[in-house]
Amino acid sequence: MKILVINCGSSSIKYKLFDLDNNQNNIIAKGLIERIGEPKALARDHSQGIKILISDILNKGGVKDLNEISVIGHRVVHGGETFLKPQLINAEVIRKIRKYAQLAPLHNPVNLAGIIGCRRFFSRIPQVAIFDTAFHQSIPEEAYMYALPKRYYKKYKLRKYGFHGTSHQFIARQASKLLGKPLNKLKLITCHLGNGCSITAIDKGKSIDTSMGFTPLEGLMMGTRCGDIDVAAVFYIMKNEGLSLLEMDNVLNRKSGLLGISGISNDFRVIRKFRKSGNLSANLAWKMFVYRIKKYIGAYYFILGGVDAVCFTGGIGENSPGIVNAIKQVLVKISGKETKVLVIPTDEELMIAKLTYKVVKKKLK
Repeated sequence: MKILVINCGSSSIKYKLFDLDNNQNNIIAKGLIERIGEPKALARDHSQGIKILISDILNKGGVKDLNEISVIGHRVVHGGETFLKPQLINAEVIRKIRKYAQLAPLHNPVNLAGIIGCRRFFSRIPQVAIFDTAFHQSIPEEAYMYALPKRYYKKYKLRKYGFHGTSHQFIARQASKLLGKPLNKLKLITCHLGNGCSITAIDKGKSIDTSMGFTPLEGLMMGTRCGDIDVAAVFYIMKNEGLSLLEMDNVLNRKSGLLGISGISNDFRVIRKFRKSGNLSANLAWKMFVYRIKKYIGAYYFILGGVDAVCFTGGIGENSPGIVNAIKQVLVKISGKETKVLVIPTDEELMIAKLTYKVVKKKLK
């Protein structure tokens, strides 16, 4: 069975075409379309990115005909409390994904663009949505509730949801294999660090807390998102700058984080390069980024009552030995012993393919 997995990020589209026949996870085509919407980029938007993706698949020999593809699995960031498991996509699912766009403004709209683009070009092929928020539904009430009047939760379902769930779930399973211990015997802290960043405390294979919240804005400092902030500071800026809600949302989600502090770029590779050349703003951005990672790991270490391993993944997590070494030093100070620190390449697409297969296997038999 050939399963196409599409992962639309805020500025990229990753895809992998799997052949899962005979329990093999063969990748027969893959690609990455980066920096969507930037000057001189191949794709001006995600819709054009889907067209490039289709051309890539056909040219790379993954399939000779698009109809060879049995099903398409999509990563969708926010499913609220509605989507607790993967869903076969129909008009109602699309409507609800669009509804949650206001909670994940950098992702749900582009996730939906990928789905709609595929419905146009793969009209006869079933599609499945895999939600980032589903893995974090095991977080206990005392961790996911905000200390606001409870009527806001009852009326608007305002709570912590968490994101990058597919990645955290995959990394936890891989850590179990590497450590040679059953997942239900492990305490893990998983760090997904890319343009979007989140850290999750995992106890016996279940998420018990995570850094992102009601939206992907909460938590760590990220590429363009500010992460944790005193809400009163937001009101202060709006008042003194005369900003609307939409304008302030744009500042917090698209102009802050590494980009806002460095004034150079949201790309950690660029920040690292300028830092090495002595740029003070880039150095501050790097230090702030690492400090917040340490802070969350420290908090989750005590919530878990110790950890078996701290795992790093994502574009930054997999390629930043300076950050990994800094964390190792802190862990020794906290625990007084050598705590395992693992760098594990994530494969959200493989996890999505497997979850997608489970949804459609009966229908396709």
